[in-house]
Amino acid sequence: MNIVILTNSMSSGGAERVTANLANEWAKCGWQVTVITLAPKSMDFYELSSDISRIALDLSGESSSILKAILSNLHRVIAIRRELRRLSPDIVLAVMTTSSVLAILAGIRLGIPVIATEHNYPPMKPANLFWDRIRKWTYPYAARVVMLTSEGLDWLNNKIPRARGVVIPNPSSYPLAISEPFLAPAAWIASERRLLLAVGRLDEQKGFDYLLMAFSELVAAHQDWDLVVLGEGLLREALELQMQTHALETRVHLPGRVGNVSDWYQRADLYVMSSRYEGFPMTLVEVMAHGCAAVSYDCDTGPRDIIRHGVDGLLVSPVGDVPALASALDQLMRNDEARERMGQRAIEIRERYSPESILTMWNKLFNEEVSSQVIKC
Repeated sequence: MNIVILTNSMSSGGAERVTANLANEWAKCGWQVTVITLAPKSMDFYELSSDISRIALDLSGESSSILKAILSNLHRVIAIRRELRRLSPDIVLAVMTTSSVLAILAGIRLGIPVIATEHNYPPMKPANLFWDRIRKWTYPYAARVVMLTSEGLDWLNNKIPRARGVVIPNPSSYPLAISEPFLAPAAWIASERRLLLAVGRLDEQKGFDYLLMAFSELVAAHQDWDLVVLGEGLLREALELQMQTHALETRVHLPGRVGNVSDWYQRADLYVMSSRYEGFPMTLVEVMAHGCAAVSYDCDTGPRDIIRHGVDGLLVSPVGDVPALASALDQLMRNDEARERMGQRAIEIRERYSPESILTMWNKLFNEEVSSQVIKC
C-alpha cells in the first residue's frame, strides 16, 4: 500500500498528533508512507518513523489580498499535483479542510482516490466564505469525507448532501511517545499537592477563561489543589492578567508546551476540559487512558462520545456555565473514592479507541476505495 498524507503542518496540534500516530502505525505495517506538509519542517513537533518519507513544500502563510490568496493556492495545487504524479500513491489522505480541498483539486484526472477529513465540528469553527464555498464544490469529488462524530456526519449530509461521508474516530496510542521539550511535573508541582490538569492551545476555543473563573471559586475550599494548563498560544498574556485579577498566581501554572505529556497525565489527580467546542479531543482520550477521571463541558461534539457521564467522568451543561463547571469539579475534588473509581473505569477507553480498532475502520474504507488490492495491517 502506497499512501500519501497531506496536511498543513506537523506542529503541536491535535490533528497533527493524529496524523503522526496514523502514519507511524501504517509504516509499521510495511506500507510506503509519505507525509507532505505545506509548512516547513522547522515547524515539526511530532516525531515520525524513519521509514516515512517527509516532504515539506514550504508554501504555507497568509495572503494579503483575495487575488494573492487565489494565486498562492493555485501554486500549492500545482506543487501537490507534481508530487502526486511523481509518487503515484494508491490513495491520498488529506487532513482538515484546506488540505482536503487542495488535495481534491490537485488529484483531478489523476485517478487517485482522495480521502478528505474534518477534525473540528464545522458549525462551531466555520470556514471563511471562500473556503466554505470551495469545500461545498469539491467535497462531492472526494472518494470519502471522514468525520469524527455522528453529529459531524449529520452536518455533512445536510450541508453537502452529495459528499460521501463516514465516521471514523481518532485513535489513541498508549503509552505515548516522549519528545522535547521535557518538563518534569515535580519542577512545577510539589509531591504533596493535588493536581487539576488541562491541556490545549491557549486560545478562545479551549475556554481557559471559563476554567480560571471556575477555579477561582474553588481555591478557598481546596487549598491543597493547584491547576496546571499545558500549552501555548496567543491568549497567554490575557490569561496571565486574569490570574492576577483573581489572585491565582501561586495556584495556577502555565508551563507551556511539553513533549512528555504522559508524565503529566500520570501525575494528574483530575482532568478538566473547558472548551467552547471540539472535534474529537485527543487529550481527553489520552488522559483517561492513563486512568484519570475527567470533567468536561458537554460541547456539541467530542466529549460526550468519550466520557460516560457518572462512570468515568462528568459532563457539564451548558457550555460557559462557570458555576456548573465549578460544582462538578468540586464534586470530584472533595471525593477521593469517586474520583479513583472513575479513573479505574476510564482506563477502558484504551480498547475503545485503540489503534487496532481504529485502523480496522481505516483499512475497511481503503479496501472499498482501492479495489485492486486487499488492504491489511
